[in-house]
Amino acid sequence: MKTIVLLAVAGLVAVPAFAGTPCDDVKAKIEAVGFDSLRLQFEVNALGPLRVARALTENLGNGSKLGIITSRMGSIADNDSGGYYGYRASKAAVNAIGKSLSIDLKPRGIGVFLLHPGYVATDMVDGTGDISPEVAAERLVGVLDRLELGQTGTFWHSNGSQLPW
Repeated sequence: MKTIVLLAVAGLVAVPAFAGTPCDDVKAKIEAVGFDSLRLQFEVNALGPLRVARALTENLGNGSKLGIITSRMGSIADNDSGGYYGYRASKAAVNAIGKSLSIDLKPRGIGVFLLHPGYVATDMVDGTGDISPEVAAERLVGVLDRLELGQTGTFWHSNGSQLPW
């Protein structure tokens, strides 16, 4: 079987759950949490990539790679600003899912990597990102190309630096 690279891409941030709340008011952010919004973010951001992996891993063989696009906001160690409960928790969940997949798929020679694209100028951030989607994609492909099976289950920024959990 030839090497296949599969990217699982899912991203939804439901900022309206915090509409009208000052970002520096933690109590207000907690009070503004919308649980329906939170569930939707889990469905898209965490369960979406798991569904893709479940459906398609039988097509992957030795030497294949599964890249899961996640976010640095899913890093517990790197959270120094709070808020965004649904987005952060759903991305932390997909990081845990990716780590488990890496353990389960490693015996088959399939590497699983968690990839943060950077702050990308997309509709999700009203175009205010630091890099274009094209640059992010190029960088992610470059990172994924350099990663090896021995690094499976690790978390990477598109700039090539390893990220903390």
